[in-house]
Amino acid sequence: MYYTVHHVTRFRYSAPITESIMEVRIQPRNEGYQRCLDFRLHTNPKSQIMSYRDELGNRVHHFDVPNRHTHLSITAEAIVELTTAPALPDALSDYAWDELDVMTAQDQYWDMLESSRFTQPSELLHDLMRELNIQRRDDPLSLLRTINTAIYDTFEYAKKNTRVDSPIDDALSIRRGVCQDFAHIMIAIGRELRIPCRYVSGYLFHSGDRRDRSADGATHAWVEALLPGLGWVGFDPTNGKLANIEFIIVAWGRDFMDVTPLRGVVLGGGEHTLEVRVTVARVESPAAE
Repeated sequence: MYYTVHHVTRFRYSAPITESIMEVRIQPRNEGYQRCLDFRLHTNPKSQIMSYRDELGNRVHHFDVPNRHTHLSITAEAIVELTTAPALPDALSDYAWDELDVMTAQDQYWDMLESSRFTQPSELLHDLMRELNIQRRDDPLSLLRTINTAIYDTFEYAKKNTRVDSPIDDALSIRRGVCQDFAHIMIAIGRELRIPCRYVSGYLFHSGDRRDRSADGATHAWVEALLPGLGWVGFDPTNGKLANIEFIIVAWGRDFMDVTPLRGVVLGGGEHTLEVRVTVARVESPAAE
């Protein structure tokens, strides 16, 4: 399956900017059943764009616009190929928890087991776990499926109730939020159960699934959990389903801070407005672009 991604970010400033220094994480990864066949990034005003891979293997582009400007546009275009992963089993073995503990006994997965800035456990989180009877039971895969569905059923998808820097207690207290909040909550629960979990940022192709309540025209966030015999498995608590051939991975990390699509520093400029537009389309072949 082939997809094209068109991602535009526009800043407009009330007064001239004397310099913009930015870094972006918006190039899809080459990983597993996903290949990024083509990626192009440009800015207006023009800049020299360079890139590197961070410690988690995410591609980071960075640039400097040193001249006075009152607007900045960042446009990314990608062609991505996804192939269908093997179907998951209905459940794991009776020994799966023991196998998971052996896998995580070393420090290889320490970063994805310990709490991070946006996945700090709290009394509200523990209240939710008690309410939903979330504890080590059944097997890890079955339990994560239950948690994924429970978050979907328990929380309302609603914009403008939380902020990009909100702790999980903000969404937990009002039982509303967006994909970033739900991913952080599920990661925090998974780590309390000693299941390595990571935050995934990327794109979702909206195919008309009636359960799909995430925002069109924006990036998406979900969770991957490490399971014995399966590796990293994707769960989307926002939409109550497993990640599938419609999910395009851009970056992963401990939480949102590791995968922020854009961060930077500007000098001058006064007030600013921000507009983000994302279009994901399914195409027959790469040549369709």
